[in-house]
Amino acid sequence: MTKDKEPIVKSFHFVCLMIIIVGTRIQFSDGNEFAVDKSKRGLIHVPKDLPLKTKVLDMSQNYIAELQVSDMSFLSELTVLRLSHNRIQLLDLSVFKFNQDLEYLDLSHNQLQKISCHPIVSFRHLDLSFNDFKALPICKEFGNLSQLNFLGLSAMKLQKLDLLPIAHLHLSYILLDLRNYYIKENETESLQILNAKTLHLVFHPTSLFAIQVNISVNTLGCLQLTNIKLNDDNCQVFIKFLSELTRGPTLLNFTLNHIETTWKCLVRVFQFLWPKPVEYLNIYNLTIIESIREEDFTYSKTTLKALTIEHITNQVFLFSQTALYTVFSEMNIMMLTISDTPFIHMLCPHAPSTFKFLNFTQNVFTDSIFEKCSTLVKLETLILQKNGLKDLFKVGLMTKDMPSLEILDVSWNSLESGRHKENCTWVESIVVLNLSSNMLTDSVFRCLPPRIKVLDLHSNKIKSIPKQVVKLEALQELNVAFNSLTDLPGCGSFSSLSVLIIDHNSVSHPSADFFQSCQKMRSIKAGDNPFQCTCELREFVKNIDQVSSEVLEGWPDSYKCDYPESYRGSPLKDFHMSELSCNITLLIVTIGATMLVLAVTVTSLCIYLDLPWYLRMVCQWTQTRRRARNIPLEELQRNLQFHAFISYSEHDSAWVKSELVPYLEKEDIQICLHERNFVPGKSIVENIINCIEKSYKSIFVLSPNFVQSEWCHYELYFAHHNLFHEGSNNLILILLEPILQNSIPNKYHKLKALMMQRTYLQWPKEKSKRGLFWANIRAAFNMKLTLVTENNDVKS
Repeated sequence: MTKDKEPIVKSFHFVCLMIIIVGTRIQFSDGNEFAVDKSKRGLIHVPKDLPLKTKVLDMSQNYIAELQVSDMSFLSELTVLRLSHNRIQLLDLSVFKFNQDLEYLDLSHNQLQKISCHPIVSFRHLDLSFNDFKALPICKEFGNLSQLNFLGLSAMKLQKLDLLPIAHLHLSYILLDLRNYYIKENETESLQILNAKTLHLVFHPTSLFAIQVNISVNTLGCLQLTNIKLNDDNCQVFIKFLSELTRGPTLLNFTLNHIETTWKCLVRVFQFLWPKPVEYLNIYNLTIIESIREEDFTYSKTTLKALTIEHITNQVFLFSQTALYTVFSEMNIMMLTISDTPFIHMLCPHAPSTFKFLNFTQNVFTDSIFEKCSTLVKLETLILQKNGLKDLFKVGLMTKDMPSLEILDVSWNSLESGRHKENCTWVESIVVLNLSSNMLTDSVFRCLPPRIKVLDLHSNKIKSIPKQVVKLEALQELNVAFNSLTDLPGCGSFSSLSVLIIDHNSVSHPSADFFQSCQKMRSIKAGDNPFQCTCELREFVKNIDQVSSEVLEGWPDSYKCDYPESYRGSPLKDFHMSELSCNITLLIVTIGATMLVLAVTVTSLCIYLDLPWYLRMVCQWTQTRRRARNIPLEELQRNLQFHAFISYSEHDSAWVKSELVPYLEKEDIQICLHERNFVPGKSIVENIINCIEKSYKSIFVLSPNFVQSEWCHYELYFAHHNLFHEGSNNLILILLEPILQNSIPNKYHKLKALMMQRTYLQWPKEKSKRGLFWANIRAAFNMKLTLVTENNDVKS
C-alpha cells in the first residue's frame, strides 16, 4: 500500500551498503547462462571442464588449497570469481594474468599468509579479508587499480603507511579484519587512510576491546564496527579509539554490530557521540550486561537525527525501568527506533519533544503506552508493530494529544474493536493507518479516524462492511485482503476511494454495479476469491471487460472460477453464459414460442402428409391383425389360395377384364378380384387385407384413375406393409397410363416412393411390343405354387 509519507529513516540504514553496490556496478544473476556454481562440492582443485565462456564462477566453500596459471588461463572471459571459504595459503596474482576482464575476486576466509604481486588493472572488487596475513597485503601494483571500489584486508599489525600505495585511490568501501590484531600493552600504532567513503572494522568476537591504534580517514562518510565487547574498565579505551575516527566533519553514518556492553558504558558512548557530526547512529544486536542504574546524561545540542537499535538482549533482570527508558524518551533527536527488544514500556517525555518519528516494533508494549502523553506534539509517524496492544479504543485515545500525527502503524497486535459503546476518539491529523494482522471485526468501521486517506485492514476477521458507517470521504486506499468479505464494498461511504485491495476473501458474487458506484477507481486487486461462475457473476464479468487492465491488478491469472465443479479453475475471462440461460422471463417466452412453432409445424406436416389417413390405416391394420390372432393355429398354417391379387380403379376395369385377367387365367394363374372374391359381411378393409395375405403377388394397375382412388391407396398401403412384414418381394407395378409426379397428392407419398424406387411394367400402346410385356408378367410367376382351393383341395 502506498503512503503519502515514507519514513526517511529507513533509507539511512542502507546508505553504506548502497555505496558499495553503486560503486562496484557488478550484478549477479542465477539466470546468467555464463554463470557456473561449483560451491559446496568438496573440490580440492579447480575443475578443468569449465565452459570456456564462463563469466561468473563460484567455487566458495570447498577444499581448494592452491591456484595455478593453468587453472585460470583458459577462462579468458571471466569477470567474477568467488573462492571464499577454501584452504588457499599462498596467492600469486600472476595466476590471473590471462584473465584481463576479471573485476570481482573474493578470497576471503582462506588461510592466506603471503601474496606475490603482479601487475593487474581490472579489479573493482578485491576481498582478502579474514585470512592469516601478519601485515596488510598491499602491493604497489594495487596503485594501478583506478576502478577499485571495494578492498577487503586482514592484518595482525598495522603501520601508518601500509596503505600508501593506494592513497591516491578513491575507494567506496574498505573492510579491515582485525580479529587477530595484537599489540603489546601500552603500545600504540597508527594507520592513515586517505580516501574512503566507508570503513568497516571487524574485531575479535569474544575478546574485550583493547585495540590501541589511531586510524585516520580523510573523507569518511560511513563507519561500521563489528564485534565490540565492553565493560566499565575498557570503555575509555573504546572511546579513545573512536576519537580519531570521528574527528572528520564528513562522518554522517555510524553503525555498531554485535556489541556487548554495560549500561553505564553505553550511556558514555552516547554522550561521546552526541556533539559529534554523526547524523545516523545504528546499533544492531546489542547485549546489556551487569547492571542498569540511573546515569547522568546531558542532552546538549546535537546533529544526530536518528538512533536505531535493533535486537536488544538484556541480561540484567532487576533494574530501574525509569533509568533505562528515561535516557531514550528525553533524547532531543527527530527519529528513534528501538525494535526487537524486551522493552515493556516507554516513558512520555517530560517536556515537548523533538521526536517526529518513533518506531517500537516487536516490543511488549501494552495499551497503556503513551497514555495521557501530551508532549509528543511534533510526532508525525508512530510504529507499534508486533506488541501487546489489545484495545483499539485505547489506541485512539493515545493519539488524542498528538496533534501532528499523520502515520500510525499498529499492525501485528491483538487489537479488537467493539468493546466500548461510546464513539472512538482519534486525533484528526491521521491520514495513514495500518491495522492489519489483528483481530478486528466489522465494528472497526465505526472506530476510525475521520480524515484517513490510507487504511490497511488486511488479515483480520472482517465479514462485511456495514452500510451504516461513518463516511470516510477522504479515504483513497483501502486494503481488506485476507478477510472473510463476501462482496465488494460500494463507494457510497468512500466517495474518494481509488485503490482497493480485496484479494483472498470469500467474494463469490461481486456486485455488478461496483464499477458504476466507484468512478474514481484506478486500481483494484480482487483476485484469489472463490468466484461462483453462475448467472449472478455474468454482469460483473461483462463490466470487467470494459475496465482497463491497468486498473484490474492480477487480471486474468488471479481471477478463476471456484464453482460449479465443471468451471473450477477456469479463468473468469473465459466464462460466458447466454442471456437466455440467465433471464427466466426470456427463457419462458422462448420455450413457449418454440412450443408454439413446433405445434404449428407438426400440425402443418400432419395436414401436408395426411397423417390422419395413415393413422386410420394403421389402426385398421392393427385391428385386423388382432382378430387374426384369435383364429385357430391350423387355419393360420394353410397355404396361399391365389397367385395374385389385382388392385385397380373401376375406371380401368375394362382393360383389366379384357386384357389382364384373361391372359393370366389362360396361363393357369389364379386371380383374386374384389368383385368375386370379397367375403360378404366383412368390412372392405378386412377383405383387402385377407386377399393380400392369401395371394402370392399383388398387382397394381397404375394410372391417373388409380391415383384418384382412395381404396386403391388402401390396397397399396397394406400390400407395401405386408412386403416388409413377410420379407418377400410381392409387388408388381403395371403402369397403364403415364402419371405425372406432381399429380400425386402429397398424402400418397408411398406411391411416389414406390414409383421412384421400384421397377414397374409399362403397358405398351404398340401391339408389337406387348409380347415382351406378357413375357415379363410370366417371369414374375416363375415359382410353382401349391394352392389351396376354398374347398381345401390341393392344386398345383
